Amino acid sequence: MSSDGPQDAPQDWRGVIKHLGPGLIITACIVGSGELIATPKVGAEYGFSLLWFIIAGCMIKVLVQVELGRFAISKGMTTLEAMNTMPGPRFIVSWLVWCWLFMFIGILFQLGGIVGGVGKVVAELGWFNGLDGAGFFKMDRIIAIAVSGATVAILASGKYKTVEIFSTIMVVFFTIATLFALGSLQTSPAMAEFKISWADVGEGLKFRLPGDFSTAFAAFGIIGVGASELIYYPYWCLEKGYARNVGTANPTTVWYERTKGWLRIMRIDAWLSMVIYTGATVAFFLLGAALLHGSGKEVNDGNMIASLSEMYRPLGELGLTIFLLGAFVVLFSTMVTASASNARLLADGLVLFERIEKPKNDEARGRLLSKCCIAVPVFCALVYFFIGAPVSLVLVGGVAQALMLPFLAIAALYFRYKQTDEPLKPGVVWTVFLWISALAMACVGLFQLYQKLT
Repeated sequence: MSSDGPQDAPQDWRGVIKHLGPGLIITACIVGSGELIATPKVGAEYGFSLLWFIIAGCMIKVLVQVELGRFAISKGMTTLEAMNTMPGPRFIVSWLVWCWLFMFIGILFQLGGIVGGVGKVVAELGWFNGLDGAGFFKMDRIIAIAVSGATVAILASGKYKTVEIFSTIMVVFFTIATLFALGSLQTSPAMAEFKISWADVGEGLKFRLPGDFSTAFAAFGIIGVGASELIYYPYWCLEKGYARNVGTANPTTVWYERTKGWLRIMRIDAWLSMVIYTGATVAFFLLGAALLHGSGKEVNDGNMIASLSEMYRPLGELGLTIFLLGAFVVLFSTMVTASASNARLLADGLVLFERIEKPKNDEARGRLLSKCCIAVPVFCALVYFFIGAPVSLVLVGGVAQALMLPFLAIAALYFRYKQTDEPLKPGVVWTVFLWISALAMACVGLFQLYQKLT
């Protein structure tokens, strides 16, 4: 965390690197259910043909992410507080905060799917063979509860640094494992028939849409910076200290220059994380397209582990074990970081909906965050315990996020034109791409709504 009081942003790379971190937390959130489950599912169903769509889904939303971060840093407001300033109908809170609430419920189901995925992975590793029960007490459900308990233990302090360190370690582990699997596919003689060629990549970069786009659009809501991560990111920027370093807003040249410096740090953080999670997402997609689509495998609730483990066949006899360990790292990192993020949203939401009083100091806020960090993982474990079906639960969250994307795009444009001080507004080129990003996100959400109504 940064020291108290306003300070200028560092100019040297050593100083810049010291102040990165929110993007790594978001990356640990991102490379989880979307990349491990939804992205390979798209590859299994459509082959290489939607490679362009996966890359676009990762890259295009980062502009909205930066715009929401710009508002948070310059105004010192959380995402929900910012959304609550949107004009339009109000009942206790803004209409946009109500939209978030419905998405938040979907996200909790998605996290239920993730904690269940971790349970299935650990059960498949066979560490607890002979202890399996029946019905509600099958081993994957019992492990899901244990994973929830481990998440609570990690997050109980509610502190930023714990989440940042955990996220960094997890990002390194799952990136290396996935890229190693992709490299092994290309070099293993036994996997020559599934080797990815430049022709496959070229085919995947041609713009075309399949007839049934439902899985792809659900994946678009999760891959890259999903709607949930767009909302999370400003919270972590605030906790890292960017807004505190900027200081209280005042229309002076000194303040604007200081703010621009920290906005530059935030952009570097966002774009660097985008490079990392785009690389990991593309790797998962290529593995799914080559090994699952090529062998006719499907990914569903009943065969999730068996099908996804096919992606690690290039690693030989130990492929399944390596996949399971890698899957555990990916899903558990998402569970921890997403639980930490949603705990902050829950705390903020309880205040905005007037369920509790706003904490008067950092100590009171810390106690509230600790309670929310316990409540979120426990609820998600209960969701899986009583519902099961991890793939379906993950896709429920994906649909909820996709439906939220247009509203976040509208909010980003509103903040750009109506709430951002003139000296801090982005240039023409950035604004053009922001509009493209917003329109793409709106199209995805409207298509999802159309599919649900027809």
